[in-house]
Amino acid sequence: MTIALIGPSGAGKGTQAARLVATRDLLHISTGDLFRDALEKRTALGFLTRQYMNAGELVPNEVVGSLIEEWMVKVMPGKEILFDGFPRTRHQANLLDDLSRVQDRHLRAAIYLKVSDEEITRRLPGRIICRTCQTPYHVEHRPPAVEGRCDLCRGELHTRDDDIPAIVRTRIRTSHRTLEPLLDHYAESGKLLIVDGEGTVDEVYESISHAMDAVERGIAAFATPAELHEIQPLKGTVTAISTSEARRTLDVVLLGGPGSGKGTQAKHLTRNLGLDHVATGDIFRHHIHTETDLGRLAKTYIDNGELVPDDVTEAMVEDRLEQIAQGRGFILDGFPRTTPQAEALTEIMNKLQRRLAAVMHIKVDDDAIVERLSNRLTCRSCQTPFHRRYNPPEKEGICDKCGGELYVRDDDNSDTVRTRLKTYHAQTEPLIAYYRDAGLLMDIDGELPLNEVTRSMAHELENIRAALS
Repeated sequence: MTIALIGPSGAGKGTQAARLVATRDLLHISTGDLFRDALEKRTALGFLTRQYMNAGELVPNEVVGSLIEEWMVKVMPGKEILFDGFPRTRHQANLLDDLSRVQDRHLRAAIYLKVSDEEITRRLPGRIICRTCQTPYHVEHRPPAVEGRCDLCRGELHTRDDDIPAIVRTRIRTSHRTLEPLLDHYAESGKLLIVDGEGTVDEVYESISHAMDAVERGIAAFATPAELHEIQPLKGTVTAISTSEARRTLDVVLLGGPGSGKGTQAKHLTRNLGLDHVATGDIFRHHIHTETDLGRLAKTYIDNGELVPDDVTEAMVEDRLEQIAQGRGFILDGFPRTTPQAEALTEIMNKLQRRLAAVMHIKVDDDAIVERLSNRLTCRSCQTPFHRRYNPPEKEGICDKCGGELYVRDDDNSDTVRTRLKTYHAQTEPLIAYYRDAGLLMDIDGELPLNEVTRSMAHELENIRAALS
């Protein structure tokens, strides 16, 4: 039997997973553990993950999926699996469904630990984590046998930087955006079980055990979409502030698959049109290099071999947008990647009295992208991209900007690129539909020569700027 334990941060998933594994014949699969294991063993996926992290980039979903798939292949047939921390989004749920079908190991149930926002806010400041093995404890609900020391490895226990109240509130908002589509997915597929997560640790454990026993006996009372919405009403769509309320600035989001040229176009357009270039990779590197509070928080996740969560990314984007001068517009490159992130961006823009003027989608055929990426070069030092055909360096193998060594990324081989594109399309199609429905989407032919694409985009943006004046 394969089970997924889902819920917001602080719901007690880690605590309950540890108890279930100790009392049942279950293989515990945690994404955090998978990342740390891959990094420690220096596997190909671990090396690839570390490259993204060291470059200050978000680890793509296809890498997460590959780690999960790699582990599932190793699991003996008939072995029961408990997923903890995966899936976190509807896209990841679809990915898990695909993997399960291929391996004939179907997910029997997704058990949702329902905990109120008030309870989460109360719990998280009391959470403590082992620095060595990452085992979670709680000063009230699951204290260690010896204060300050892990029961398992005797490592030092500490409070996570992201468990402070200000970050907790942001995490709760982010959790709602990502959990609602995930819960809908499992309610629609008849696999959602809702367990009250607000009792004692023992009470919640008993409830989960009863739910799992009911699944095994074929008598589980799975939640319907209607029942789900009774306990968690769907929130309304986040809408942008009106044009009259917003600053009349040229604020643009750039979308495009890997190798579509959006980074190159963003640099040309921001320079030619006098806009700020807001790139998530640059933002991450800045915060980590200057050791801001957010940078130290992101580095904590990276050093622990964990994915940087959406709430930290959103906080960094908001911080960067707040710094843009009055009356100056921007091009946002690398964010949002999902519909929940798009909703987060709308909330950020509303707070700053800004409103998106356009979302430009650079469309390139998959075969053309495969050809492009196999010839792409990246600087090891400053991460500046080059291309053997379209943007070659002045001196072969040497970065024009900093003199660093140029190399081909491991994820730019054709098989990996096609996997990345499959994931990109699955993840981005709802985002494209979201912006198309909002009347903001503009499709750009990205297969034209570089200068023609730049001229076409600049022309469209100049027209939009004129209309804003």
